[in-house]
Amino acid sequence: MSAAGKSGAMLVEDPDQTYENVLAEIQSFELPIEATLRSVYDDQPNAHKKFMEKLDACIRNHDKEIEKMCNFHHQGFVDAITELLKVRTDAEKLKVQVTDTNRRFQDAGKEVIVQTEDIIRCRIQQRNITTVVEKLQLCLPVLEMYSKLKEQMSAKRYYSALKTMEQLENVYFPRVSQYRFCQLMIENLPKLREDIKEISMSDLKDFLESIRKHSDKIGETAMKQAQQQKLFSVILQKQNNVKFGKTMYINDRIPEERSEIVLKPVFEEEDENEEEVLTVQDLVDFSPVYRCLHIYSVLGDEETFENYYRKQRKKQARLVLQPQSNMHETVDGYRRYFTQIVGFFVVEDHILHVTQGLVTRAYTDELWNMALSKIIAVLRAHSSYCTDPDLVLELKNLIVIFADTLQGYGFPVNRLFDLLFEIRDQYNETLLKKWAGVFRDIFEEDNYSPIPIVNEEEYKTVISKFPFQDPDLEKQSFPKKLPMSQSVPHIYIQVKEFIYASLKFSESLHRSSTEIDDMLRKSTNLLLTRTLSSCLLNLIKKPHIGLTELVQIIINTTHLEQACKYLEDFITNITNISQETVHTTRLYGLSTFKDARHAAEGEIYTKLNQKIDEFVQLADYDWTMSEPDGRASGYLMDLINFLRSIFQVFTHLPTNSNDHAAMSGKVAQTACMSACQHLSTSLMQMLLDSELKQISMGAVQQFNLDVIQCELFASSEPVPGFQGDTLQLAFIDLRQLLDLFMVWDWSTYLADYGQPASKYLRVNPNTALTLLEKMKDTSKKNNIFAQFRKNDRDKQKLIETVVKQLRSLVNGKKGKTNI
Repeated sequence: MSAAGKSGAMLVEDPDQTYENVLAEIQSFELPIEATLRSVYDDQPNAHKKFMEKLDACIRNHDKEIEKMCNFHHQGFVDAITELLKVRTDAEKLKVQVTDTNRRFQDAGKEVIVQTEDIIRCRIQQRNITTVVEKLQLCLPVLEMYSKLKEQMSAKRYYSALKTMEQLENVYFPRVSQYRFCQLMIENLPKLREDIKEISMSDLKDFLESIRKHSDKIGETAMKQAQQQKLFSVILQKQNNVKFGKTMYINDRIPEERSEIVLKPVFEEEDENEEEVLTVQDLVDFSPVYRCLHIYSVLGDEETFENYYRKQRKKQARLVLQPQSNMHETVDGYRRYFTQIVGFFVVEDHILHVTQGLVTRAYTDELWNMALSKIIAVLRAHSSYCTDPDLVLELKNLIVIFADTLQGYGFPVNRLFDLLFEIRDQYNETLLKKWAGVFRDIFEEDNYSPIPIVNEEEYKTVISKFPFQDPDLEKQSFPKKLPMSQSVPHIYIQVKEFIYASLKFSESLHRSSTEIDDMLRKSTNLLLTRTLSSCLLNLIKKPHIGLTELVQIIINTTHLEQACKYLEDFITNITNISQETVHTTRLYGLSTFKDARHAAEGEIYTKLNQKIDEFVQLADYDWTMSEPDGRASGYLMDLINFLRSIFQVFTHLPTNSNDHAAMSGKVAQTACMSACQHLSTSLMQMLLDSELKQISMGAVQQFNLDVIQCELFASSEPVPGFQGDTLQLAFIDLRQLLDLFMVWDWSTYLADYGQPASKYLRVNPNTALTLLEKMKDTSKKNNIFAQFRKNDRDKQKLIETVVKQLRSLVNGKKGKTNI
């Protein structure tokens, strides 16, 4: 129960006792007086008045007790005052003494005070010094580090300077951040960082410019190292082959020559460069890149640096990939182009492996694919201008070294080797053009006469150059002659040289021996079927090539045809691919030389006919003569003598085998038959010439004498091998026509016309009509039948009757033979 509740309960029970309790509570000061007073006023009416009465009574009781207390202690108070008055004098004396003593103490303490103040001042100074020392000890490392930062900046040790800045910011500056100099330093650090970024970026730009200028030197060194490494591998492989008894070739002479051709320049280059092998690190100072990368990494701006570096290198790549306009003119232009590209990618490969994230494999692959497409387009365009096979071969070697070098750095180069196959076709074309000139020169210098051999040494020299075998010729004593001319061994040697030249391009293409064999055979086939064949055909068509030369050309092509099998063996020895292999390409020399031989034979026939035409054009007949001269015309006798001498030349055609004997006989027979047929045709055309208006019987008789000489020539067997009177049949048309006019047997002709057994079966009525009309006109003007003057009218009538009959035959109507 609360105090107010208790008070209220008391007032209800006993009001007086309640007031007493309230007063007691008020005097105790233990309870809150507000609650106590409120209980007095709230309980009963007039309670205030009664309470005040009780309070007054309580106050009076306390006053009485105080008065009693004072009365009780009053005497003691008086006694105390009296005692104080007694000690007053002593107190004054004491005061004087204390004052005097204090004065003396003050006077005596002045010096102590001064010394004490000095001590205090010294202590303060000492404390200040200690504080300064402590602060200086705290600041000195900061100042030392900042001084170190300045030294690093002066020494261009920017990466260390950035690390020093980090230490200053994280460790030292927080200790002295309250000092103004520290604030100045803190404010200066961002500027220093920007300066470092600018300086490092400037160094990077200088580095990029430097490697752009020196990329060709870097690439040249890398390509030399790749070439030397490849050469070392080849030498090691050859040593192993020798050690284990293996050889790549059947003929030992071939690889020796080939090694001299291919490897000699490489060895010379190796001898000239017997110096310490330099690496890309030896040629290029990459520290600017490392510094710049570290600096930007520390500054947290690595991505900006990477983007800038890649962007600049891509620009440089485009510049490097841009060729000079005259690059295709010299090999140095191609070499400079390749070395710059190799230098560029060697640097990128080094950056890829020594830095983390600056360039990635994906980035270098993308850059290489872009560059490779550009390189292939450039090489395809510029190589098309190359007409010198040596330049194309050097270009191929550069591409191989270029590809091997970059392949060694992990870049894919298959597309470059595919490009080499395109360039190989172009190389073959340039070789074919070059060898076309070589063949033309050989043909121009040839005398088209059998090779004279004076002694054994000369014979062995020729045999060593050309595979000629003739047991009968070997048995003959010196001096003697080989059937072919000088051009044959020269052509054979040049074909082998062409194979060597073609082989040079096939090397280092990472192709199998079978593929190389196929390439050699195909290129050799092109040389034979296209270049050599074309040169032979052009040679045969040249005006200054006479019949003797054509005969020698036939002989030459025969021996070249026989040598084709040795060329196949030659290729087999080089590639070690047997000719029995299913997919081995055969040489087409047989068809090539056969075609050339046929063309030469045809040209022989043509030129022989042309020569006959020249003789025939010399004919000068008097077509109105009354009597013949009694002997054959001079031009015809000269022509027959010429033909006899010409056909004797055909005895020199090769006959060292049955096939060749048959071939030579056939050529001679065909030429002889062609000449006789052409002569017969020319004589017939002479008679039937439209410009010849009249012919006398004397002229016919003279013409008959000439034809008789032709028949005698044909019957004399100028070329052996004709059966019976086969050759004389070439003049059968002329013979029957002249017999008809000489005998004047028109009744028999008209009666038997169209019969298989007709005596004048080969006489065409149109031909007879034409010649008869020429003779009719002559008889009218020159009285060709003067000896029969009495019967002129009947004879003239007879001619007219024959003419009518012949016209009927020409028109397809056969009338009565009533002559």
